[in-house]
Amino acid sequence: MQTGEHVLAADLRALRKARGLTLSEIALKLGRSVGWVSQIERGLSVPSIGDLRALADLFGVPISLFFSHDVPQEEERGVIVRAERRRSLGTSESGLVEELLSPDLGGSFEMLRSEFAPGAELKTRSLRPTEEAGYVVSGIFEIEIDAVWHRLGPGDSFRFEKKTHRWRNPGKEPAVVIWVISPPVY
Repeated sequence: MQTGEHVLAADLRALRKARGLTLSEIALKLGRSVGWVSQIERGLSVPSIGDLRALADLFGVPISLFFSHDVPQEEERGVIVRAERRRSLGTSESGLVEELLSPDLGGSFEMLRSEFAPGAELKTRSLRPTEEAGYVVSGIFEIEIDAVWHRLGPGDSFRFEKKTHRWRNPGKEPAVVIWVISPPVY
């Protein structure tokens, strides 16, 4: 059985591994002991809100990622994510709101529902050591992959691996994209 502490522990371990960091490197960056980081990753200790903020800053993720939601039925924990219980990442002010569709970050990939506001844009190219794929559910979505722009609409999809990319929504309505990333980076 996975408790909320174990989901948090698995998510923190997955984030650390996805970024290629050791327990020692995390401990040094946080000013904590290796033992403390290890206990957090094994679900033996629960970090304070201040520690969660520091971890979120270190990994470049919103702190909301660390707050798991209760599941209506215990047998669904780690397996099922109900629509009303998704973990939300980002805010509408940023132009991008994402919801974690995966139960946690412990697997070999993560799945997100990304909603891009009209006019939203990632201006700087991003390069992650990941393989990524997406499916446009609605709206107009443009993605630049290795300096080539592609315009996609509902039903279109994409995939790339370890390539620079950025995106924008040139449309007048939100663009919704189901995004899969391996390994998990959130």
